[in-house]
Amino acid sequence: MNELDKKINKVFAGLVVRKDLVKAVKGNAIVPTYVLEYLLGQYCATDDEETIQNGIEMVKNILRDHYVHRNEAGLIKSVIKEKGRKHKVIDKIAVELNDKTGAYEAEFSNLGIKKILVDSGTVKAHPKLLVGGVWCLADVEYDFSEDASQVPWTLSTLKPIQLSHFDYDSYIEARKKFSTDEWIDLLIQSMGFNPELFGKRNKMMQLSRLIPYCERNYNIIELGPKGTGKSHIYSEFSPHGILISGGEVTVPKLFVNNANGKLGLVGYWNVVAFDEFAGQAKKVDKALVDIMKNYMANKSFSRGIETLGAEASMVFVGNTAHPVPYMLKHSDLFEEVPAKYHDSAFLDRLHFYLPGWEIDIIRGEMFSDGYGFVVDYISEILRSLRNDDYSDRYAPHFTLSNEISTRDRDGINKTFSGLMKVMFPHDGATVKEIEEVLRFAIEGRKRVKDQLMRIDSTYQETKFYYEDKEGKKYPVTTLEEDEYPNYYHRSIEIDSDNEELYIPEDRADVKSNSDKLMESKDTAGSVVPEEVFGLKEQHLAFQENQKGVTYDKLFGEYLKGASEITITDPYVRIFFQIRNMMEFVETIIKYKAVEDVVTLHLITIADDRNPEGQVDFFTQIQQSAMPAGVTFTWEFDTNETIHARSIVTDTGWKISLDRGLDIYQQYDMNNAFSLSNRLQQYRGCKGFEVTYIKL
Repeated sequence: MNELDKKINKVFAGLVVRKDLVKAVKGNAIVPTYVLEYLLGQYCATDDEETIQNGIEMVKNILRDHYVHRNEAGLIKSVIKEKGRKHKVIDKIAVELNDKTGAYEAEFSNLGIKKILVDSGTVKAHPKLLVGGVWCLADVEYDFSEDASQVPWTLSTLKPIQLSHFDYDSYIEARKKFSTDEWIDLLIQSMGFNPELFGKRNKMMQLSRLIPYCERNYNIIELGPKGTGKSHIYSEFSPHGILISGGEVTVPKLFVNNANGKLGLVGYWNVVAFDEFAGQAKKVDKALVDIMKNYMANKSFSRGIETLGAEASMVFVGNTAHPVPYMLKHSDLFEEVPAKYHDSAFLDRLHFYLPGWEIDIIRGEMFSDGYGFVVDYISEILRSLRNDDYSDRYAPHFTLSNEISTRDRDGINKTFSGLMKVMFPHDGATVKEIEEVLRFAIEGRKRVKDQLMRIDSTYQETKFYYEDKEGKKYPVTTLEEDEYPNYYHRSIEIDSDNEELYIPEDRADVKSNSDKLMESKDTAGSVVPEEVFGLKEQHLAFQENQKGVTYDKLFGEYLKGASEITITDPYVRIFFQIRNMMEFVETIIKYKAVEDVVTLHLITIADDRNPEGQVDFFTQIQQSAMPAGVTFTWEFDTNETIHARSIVTDTGWKISLDRGLDIYQQYDMNNAFSLSNRLQQYRGCKGFEVTYIKL
């Protein structure tokens, strides 16, 4: 157990659970994670291994004896009948009002029994039973009657699977005992992921998925490739959210059935998430879109002549069919949204666009075996935070641009408020941390607004920036804007004859660092710097998650003609770091004349855990590179005094690297068919800076 897990167990004793236990107990039970963690929280909320193992067996026994599999429903009914007394079952239970009798009647999803009487007190205490159903622990009895009109099944007790109480003040006090990085890692582990495999920006994206749970009437969209876990958080994480298929939505189901006055999902759930929302050809009820527009803007909808309010946040998740540059060149980042939703009035109601293309496809090693909150505990905390407003926390330090509209400002403020609740519920953020959250919130709303300008020519360009108390302005851009500025700033104009894309005059010469590195191609198709870029002193900064950056682009031109190259980096020790060194050798080989010999000397620090393995890897590089004309040597700094990382050539150039060669986020090195494994330009970067100095 690492130090963070020890601290988590000490501060939140009894409220955390080891996240890999869910897989250990789930078996073939088709139940949400929060149901399993509720049970694990009863028996495994400890760091004592013996207690954990006993708890696992206990939970397995409970699932075996009480969880109802559909294909075993007949057997369970028989057990209840023969038992002659109440029997506990775990099932999803929905309740409906029988208009004719005035009684509430329950239906068990897996057990397959229905019309079981439920007292009105239970329904009042748990109104979500009326909308979609709730996972419950229930005691059921069988009492045969010769009266055919009577249902023989009796419901003795019903207890929804959720936390009965929690101490919010203790939660706030406990937060103060963690640093920001520790707290974020605890939250990421609570979501089931290993924080060591995520950069800071990726962690904030994951935490953004929690905002709908703690912010009322928050509207967010996430579009991206398949397999990035877009819907998981809304189906598995909390009993207060519901995930529905985008194609199954109707006005009565979502808002109100005017025929009987029955409220829909938004009246009962904190979060309503639309899965598989994307798909241009999907048929959509325009009346539904119109009502959603009004609800998303005004937090209300009509029931006959009556106007009703609701607090449900709306989440839209879907898959994209094309990469980002294609969408920016040919359409917009909302291109996969169904036609009737691809409407500026609807899209303008979105507070935040989460760029799903920046999130890695989920791999096995991304799941955590560390400790995190039992999800029903953290879901209750988030639910209680819906009563608070943190949107003014940046006001003492920063102000938004006067150009930002009221609707843009609302979107920014709600995202900022949500993230502050998640990350800093104790109000302990530094000015720098507040600024980081504010920039992230502005970026997400800017992504929406910039696409609206493509879709609807009536939208005016808005300069998204904020000011500090000294009046200094800080512009905010999106990552894709920095990566593809020539495509990003194109607008769409349609005339009677054709459709044409154009670049506004004031944006025509905009270039990002990535663009400067990507303007010309060699005959092999790899991208190398243009002449203007090559061999000049400069400083470049790259954002986390940025793609298209390779060693060839960064170093190639500066290595040309060199016969001696020295690289200093104290962290070339473990496999992925040494693999980076091998890829640097490949760049040297590409840019040297075939008849030349280049000496590459590495100064690093020995791996104190496996020095023999480190030397063995270096020897393999040496043997592999020698036939290609690269002589690789190395030395270890035994005093361990080196810290700065750099590349120095005998042609008079020094390249200062704040991260050394370790510029890429972790990717699947074991998958030979993964592009990120084969080609550097498909890897997401860590945030890093490079300085080129002429000696």
